[in-house]
Amino acid sequence: MLHHVVMWKLKDHAEGADRAANVRKAQALLQSCAALVPGIQRFEVGVAQPGLECSYDLVLNSSFTDPAALAAYQQHPEHVAIKPFMKAVVEARQCMDYET
Repeated sequence: MLHHVVMWKLKDHAEGADRAANVRKAQALLQSCAALVPGIQRFEVGVAQPGLECSYDLVLNSSFTDPAALAAYQQHPEHVAIKPFMKAVVEARQCMDYET
């Protein structure tokens, strides 16, 4: 099983909207990718709870059957289509892949 975890910290304002609006839009865009390819075992998109001092705004916690399934997800046209928005609104990004 290959786990793929990504965290995003969004800009205060971008694409004509504030952080909260962009977090909601990013969450919806990511959730729309939950069943794009065979091999997705888990696909959770979470928004940080308010009040945490050291936190990112949004997290994707996903698991794939193997590296090929993750690669298919990353190359899928619907996933690729959300990248320009994410790049425009994201201030910082962290990603980690690991196997169990």
